Amino acid sequence: MNNEKQLLKFQTFQQLHKRPYTFVLPNAWDVISAKIFEKNGFPAIATTSAGIAMSLGYNDGEKIPFEQMLEAVKRIINSVNIPVSVDLESGYGRSTNEVVDNTRQIILAGGIGINLEDGTGDLDSPILDVSLQVEKISEIRLLSKSLKAPLFINARTDLYWLNTGNPDLRLQEAINRGKAYQKAGADCIFIPGLYDMESIKKVRQELSCPINLLSGPNLPSINTLSQVGIERLSTGSAPFRATATLLQRITEDILCDNNFQRLMNDNMSYDAITELIGTPE
Repeated sequence: MNNEKQLLKFQTFQQLHKRPYTFVLPNAWDVISAKIFEKNGFPAIATTSAGIAMSLGYNDGEKIPFEQMLEAVKRIINSVNIPVSVDLESGYGRSTNEVVDNTRQIILAGGIGINLEDGTGDLDSPILDVSLQVEKISEIRLLSKSLKAPLFINARTDLYWLNTGNPDLRLQEAINRGKAYQKAGADCIFIPGLYDMESIKKVRQELSCPINLLSGPNLPSINTLSQVGIERLSTGSAPFRATATLLQRITEDILCDNNFQRLMNDNMSYDAITELIGTPE
């Protein structure tokens, strides 16, 4: 861990949340996706747990062993010069201590931020008790201070994403959780699945910290979100799924139509990708 380099990356990432307009944070799943995002001008990237897991043969939801996820994350971090925030899902651990230890490994690997969600993956109890999530966030904040390594904590609540609980109370519950997570040490509150404009405005009015939303077909435009004061917009697994979709269509073209046009049309050259990858340091 290079403390000085990591501090500069953290400060760059932190400043992105203070701009007067919404910034888009793309989610990478491997070295080539990370490098393409960097080369084309994104000032920071995050990882996608779904993209990493599925590209390695696992389903999303912490089905991939943490060690394999960490190895993929290290490769991504070491391949780019811009800040990388890591999708840690719910922490890859049953206890707070396990989650803190996993976060320590992310920090030591060079990650300057994490995404930590309160979804449990348990159908009977899909959302973690708020006090337990607050404990995780508080302990992670203490870890960051003890290592003297700043960490941008993006605390995610899955109330809307999982469509769980009483719909009439969901918005207020999300706001209450956001306030509790911020008080515990979170820098930003992430509410994927929140698309309604009036609800977005209400969240913006109630929370004093940066807000992160997830891109989707029903989400208002970036310009509209900027006007409301939403700081961050994540792509999630959409770029990974779009890439898989293109491969699916190429496969269908070849097998069904004996057509290579989509495969050959306007591709990056071999040399261009070789140059993009560069020489390992």
